[in-house]
Amino acid sequence: MTRKLSLPDTASVAETGPDGRMYAPSATRNMDAIAAVLDTHAPPSGHALEIASGTGQHIAQLAAQHPGLTWQPSDPDPARRRSIDAHGQGLPNLRPALDLDACAPGWAARHPGQNLVLLVNLLHLIPAAAAQTLIAQTAQALAPGGRFILYGPFLRDGETTSDGDARFNDSLIAQNPQIGYKDDWDVIDWLQDNWLELVQVIEMPANNLCFIARKP
Repeated sequence: MTRKLSLPDTASVAETGPDGRMYAPSATRNMDAIAAVLDTHAPPSGHALEIASGTGQHIAQLAAQHPGLTWQPSDPDPARRRSIDAHGQGLPNLRPALDLDACAPGWAARHPGQNLVLLVNLLHLIPAAAAQTLIAQTAQALAPGGRFILYGPFLRDGETTSDGDARFNDSLIAQNPQIGYKDDWDVIDWLQDNWLELVQVIEMPANNLCFIARKP
């Protein structure tokens, strides 16, 4: 999806244990807030795909909390897929992690009929064109009535909302001028351009947003 970036310590990933399990401090911090959103907006049953599952901390907890859904984690990084599978051991509704680059065109045709697609903390790390491809493919992968839950840091009307966000966004752009925080109104336009209905935009802890969209 993107080259290796230098991220702040709060978003760093450390590998621990012989099974390759990894932990991200940011995933630990935002887990409960994201889980609360899914308690309200996730369907009770069906197929759920997480794009860029990272360490696997999120999807392992969500699969345990939503046993009616069959969860498909994914990540293009083999080390992270090992971590995902290690976190998910013993969960019968969690499939082995899939090698998926969701910024590449065409993947939706291979993974149709999703009742839920979850994406956490990725859009600020990829170019706008890749983000638009990801959203377009997600819209195609969703089943009618399916939900897309999109979480992360975003600009509000073109502006960051804290000094920390401004520094982080500037550091990303310095590494790659094509990446950085996406504007909230651009994201809404991209969702609606792909015939997704905006259900709700939720203010989340640490100045993050959660977009909930639905396929008619």
